[in-house]
Amino acid sequence: MREFDGPSAFRYIEAQVAFGPRVPNTDAHAKAAAWLDSTIRARCDTLVVQKWDHVTAKGDTLHLTNFIARFNPGAEKRILFLAHWDSRPTADSPTSTDSSKAVPGANDGGSGVALLLGVADALRKKPTTLGVDLLFDDGEDYGDFNAKPANDVLIGARYYAAHQVPGPKPLYAVLWDLVADKDLQIYQEGNSLVGAPEVVDRVWETAKDLGHSTYFIPSPKHNLIDDHLELQKVGIRAIDVVDFDYPAWHTTGDTIDKVSAASLQIVGDVAVGLVRKEQ
Repeated sequence: MREFDGPSAFRYIEAQVAFGPRVPNTDAHAKAAAWLDSTIRARCDTLVVQKWDHVTAKGDTLHLTNFIARFNPGAEKRILFLAHWDSRPTADSPTSTDSSKAVPGANDGGSGVALLLGVADALRKKPTTLGVDLLFDDGEDYGDFNAKPANDVLIGARYYAAHQVPGPKPLYAVLWDLVADKDLQIYQEGNSLVGAPEVVDRVWETAKDLGHSTYFIPSPKHNLIDDHLELQKVGIRAIDVVDFDYPAWHTTGDTIDKVSAASLQIVGDVAVGLVRKEQ
């Protein structure tokens, strides 16, 4: 029997989408934060909550929150999984039909959060001797990725990198992003191959061992600015597992009908497989 429960994890995507776009300073964001707090707290050994305010380039103040679910917080040997939980305030993809609206975030945000919660469920049912941290970071998708400097994106990952929990550093970190696309094809991300090639190998080997090589394609395709880069800057061996060939990315079409429990199951198998491989 599979440890990761794809159908149950899919319901975590549905719950997030039901709040509406989780854009900082909105009611949907506040409701999602309260839901995450209670949901995570019931599953992990220790929950660390990081709250802070971020002033944007335009002078707006964003009220942001990171959640860090810790399993075996005293363990010396640790790994870190992360995903962002916020939604983009503008559907500004070149293919978007309405840039005045926010992104629903079923796959972009919703799927990564669902994967982490599914891993938490698996670790609750079958504990591990390995130390595992699950970081749900905020403010990843708020501003302009092309700005110089791009201070209004990757905000939560940058905050975590500057305010890490005390204790041993993780052996490596894996960012899970856009992982429930119905047409799942995960290529190796370029900045991950440069920054932590041995971690890329470990993930793709685990996928192969589990029979998922059709979906985890062992060749590079995209070079992405994503949360893993902020962790790499502080010496964490971090990579991005992402299906960037997603037509609904940064559009109002990033809705529940574009994602599937089957895809989430495949990636969840790999995430739990990594934990079991290290324990």
